[in-house]
Amino acid sequence: MHKFMSKALKMPDDFLWGGAVAAHQVEGNWQADGKGVSIADVMAAASREQPQRVVTDTVQDDKVYPNHWGIDFYKTYPQDIKLFAELGLKAFRTSIAWTRIFPNGDEDEPNAAGLRYYDDLFDQLLANGIEPVVTLSHFEMPYNLVKKYGGWRNRKLIDFFEHFAQTCFEHFDGKVRYWMTFNEIDNQSDWRNAHHLYQDSGLQLDDSVNWEEAMFQAAHNEMVASAKAVLAAHKVDPQLQVGAMLAMVPIYALTAKPGDQMLAERALQYRYYYGDVQMEGEYPRWLLKYFERKGYDIPLSDEDLATLKAGAADFLGMSYYFSFTVQERADGKVEYDEHNDLVDNPYVEKSQWGWQIDPQGMRWILNWIQDRWHKPTMIVENGIGAYDKLEADGQVHDDYRISYLRDHIRQMELAVVEDGVDVIGYTMWSPIDLVSASTGEMAKRYGLIYVDRDDSGQGSDQRYKKDSFAWYQHLIATNGADLGD
Repeated sequence: MHKFMSKALKMPDDFLWGGAVAAHQVEGNWQADGKGVSIADVMAAASREQPQRVVTDTVQDDKVYPNHWGIDFYKTYPQDIKLFAELGLKAFRTSIAWTRIFPNGDEDEPNAAGLRYYDDLFDQLLANGIEPVVTLSHFEMPYNLVKKYGGWRNRKLIDFFEHFAQTCFEHFDGKVRYWMTFNEIDNQSDWRNAHHLYQDSGLQLDDSVNWEEAMFQAAHNEMVASAKAVLAAHKVDPQLQVGAMLAMVPIYALTAKPGDQMLAERALQYRYYYGDVQMEGEYPRWLLKYFERKGYDIPLSDEDLATLKAGAADFLGMSYYFSFTVQERADGKVEYDEHNDLVDNPYVEKSQWGWQIDPQGMRWILNWIQDRWHKPTMIVENGIGAYDKLEADGQVHDDYRISYLRDHIRQMELAVVEDGVDVIGYTMWSPIDLVSASTGEMAKRYGLIYVDRDDSGQGSDQRYKKDSFAWYQHLIATNGADLGD
């Protein structure tokens, strides 16, 4: 039994404490009720030792696809929502699987069964006092849009996405107030990693293509589509709030050496220009010079630029898991290369998967966001993946998870209460075990609720409350005032 003794900083009364998942990581039932094939459905499992997931052209019998079964949330959501209500969640962040609404992505009419599913999901959340926070595209775009159109390099996808977004805004008006467009759109800044280009933009490229230029082209189309979605939402209901969503990673200079500092500054500019465009509606001047110097043909038409300005996001949704550190290159060039420029930070620890654990970086990046974009922020992912052990008596003792969450939440509270940062919610990742997006494992567990299912989809599917469940439950009950040190 944990003792909840010491006091911390109390959050605003309307603060949204919650939990977060993604449709493709929990729902399973990948072909149920007319659902089409998404990019997640053709990503085979990997592991900590071999983290690169394999994308197959079709579903192959000799590969394992954990997203096909997830945790069966498509069927178990009624009882899972009751557990979320018991936990005390005020908000639940999930995504709408695009292929449940438009199986191929380019249809004119939506799939009624998909709309009914999310109708009932949102109704049950609201009936239990839980606010839905919904992402439109969370690493699960229709695979047909990859094969038929070449992914987000094709401007036709702007219209397909706008139609999908408009359909959702109209159909779920009155049920969903907070929306986000593209999950962690900035991950593709690591464009040398084919996994990120595929997962973010559906790009499958060979060496005849300049991958960086292709990334900028795809990202531009996505951001135009995002801006059009913002405008469509406000037309449907001016009260709707539509956010951009970025993976926020502080990038530190290894030392006070000016070269280290300059590379860290350029790394932040490069990784977060997506936020400049989506939050402010403008391309930064350094990047326009970069396009010119590289000879990149990015179609920044006057019409697109006007759309980006008019459709700037209402808030920022962000994930936070770790920080990066960079060191000046031997050649002195100030061009960020995420795939090769990162070095270990000697002042922070690492998770079992090698992710740097940096709670204070949460406060650092929240202040950086506030100073740069001046809009509300919602932390929609923060958690730690770890190997959990289910004891014979049904208990899971995960003090390491409690410690991780406590340390990060404390820094968030300091940012809000002492620094004045406008944070409107915190939906930790995740209230329940799910399939890891990075490696496709169930073994890399994030949840406060243990799901008895393994990497091959075997198990009883029974749910067990971990020690972290009681800790977070108490934290929410005290509105963050008692961190349970």
